[in-house]
Amino acid sequence: MSHSPRYYKTADGKKLVTLIPGDGTGPEIIDAVRQIVEASGAAVAWEERLAGAKVFQMGHPSGVLPETVESVKKTRVVLKGPLETPVGFGEKSANVTLRKLFETFANVRPVRELPGVRTPYTGRGIDLVVVRENIEDLYAAIEFMDTPGVAEALKLVTRKGCEKVTRLAFELARAEGRKSVACATKSNILKLTEGMLKRTFEEVAKEYPDIESWHIIVDNCAHQLVRRPEQFDVIVTTNMNGDILSDLTSALVGGLGFAPSANLGNDFAIFEAVHGSAPKYAGKNVINPSAVLLSATMMLRYIDEFDAATLIENALAKTLEDGIATRDVLGDEKGVKTTEFTKAIISNLGAHPSSWKPRSYKRIEIPPVDPRPDYVRATEVRIAGVDIFIESFKTPQEIGEKLQELAEGTGFELWMISSRGTQVYPPTGANLDMVDLWQCRFTAAGSDKQSLSDESISALIRAVSSEFEWVKIQKLLSIDGELGYTKAQGED
Repeated sequence: MSHSPRYYKTADGKKLVTLIPGDGTGPEIIDAVRQIVEASGAAVAWEERLAGAKVFQMGHPSGVLPETVESVKKTRVVLKGPLETPVGFGEKSANVTLRKLFETFANVRPVRELPGVRTPYTGRGIDLVVVRENIEDLYAAIEFMDTPGVAEALKLVTRKGCEKVTRLAFELARAEGRKSVACATKSNILKLTEGMLKRTFEEVAKEYPDIESWHIIVDNCAHQLVRRPEQFDVIVTTNMNGDILSDLTSALVGGLGFAPSANLGNDFAIFEAVHGSAPKYAGKNVINPSAVLLSATMMLRYIDEFDAATLIENALAKTLEDGIATRDVLGDEKGVKTTEFTKAIISNLGAHPSSWKPRSYKRIEIPPVDPRPDYVRATEVRIAGVDIFIESFKTPQEIGEKLQELAEGTGFELWMISSRGTQVYPPTGANLDMVDLWQCRFTAAGSDKQSLSDESISALIRAVSSEFEWVKIQKLLSIDGELGYTKAQGED
């Protein structure tokens, strides 16, 4: 399987990067980082483009200009400042738009103790990477109002997405000489979705016998990250879990001001700080550019500018070691301005900190995965039943008795009704505060499971809709003899 070259070279041999200044403090930070990268001698050229608040104001609902998209298609590498995202209304996040447009399926967030940045964990040797699936899970943002008082989100986890992010986590471990990869999931509760990552991880791990692999429940992972973070090397996890854990890990080493990230795909890469645009500090020359600067060193290694990346990391560490830092580290009285911090780093290019050493890095290989939509093929898929979600103000007993009557002659019988994930009919003794959305599960009447079909489902829906307002229908599948659905609490 062939892929485009990793980056675009200009006529004079430089690597062209799409540069997005961003919103709020973004332009100040990007200007500082640009100066440092250029002073390092890296063979980089810039193509500046817009995304974010200004683009939303122009009337583009995605927050990304078409010419920005075209630039990224050409350069395949982006360095960007933070972008503002509308909260709770209107437009999509421009950050998420960029990640999804270019299928940057893995978010890589390294966390390492830096000299001169005091935290409760100073001296513990924290040096780990969170690799977060970046496209799917709850961040697919597929939501519905089922009734006026019940909201629903679809958590989408695919085998393909799990395999891509898992393989990248192991390849990153190899490239950085790391010894272990931990997989953090909530598969004890979400056995199909979170369980998909766990099962895929365990299969892929067999291909990397040189790297220790282990699974950990995500809440225990959060606990262990606070209690003994130095035990972790690489953590791979789903999108929502990764968002939470990676913010936690950045707090261990000084906060979001030192939290870089890379969004990596097979053909494109986007490098950015984790923190927001901090508009209240815009124009005040006080913001810490370290997170974007460290993101730039990740970018430089991605485009094979390893020496420049190491030069910059050493200069940043030496500057911090010398006690020169911005207000978020030293406070308002001792903290230096953004421009002063930038000049200090540039003056330290070529210097070496005494208390900190850069890691050894190799190029990360991003293994391609079969692009076919039907990535997983089953030998046998059959209909095992159907869930019909209805809106009703009646009691479970009233609903159950009526549904049993309506299902007669359709090939289905009512198996159970649940409210908020717990069976309430037939009654189990559960003391539940119920709402007006009911999950009504139907299975084959009698023993003839082969009779279930789309036609019989249609007949059942017609019967149910004669008395109830249905909201959603979900086929229940048996895939190669395994149940393709979970049971409600209390369901036999």
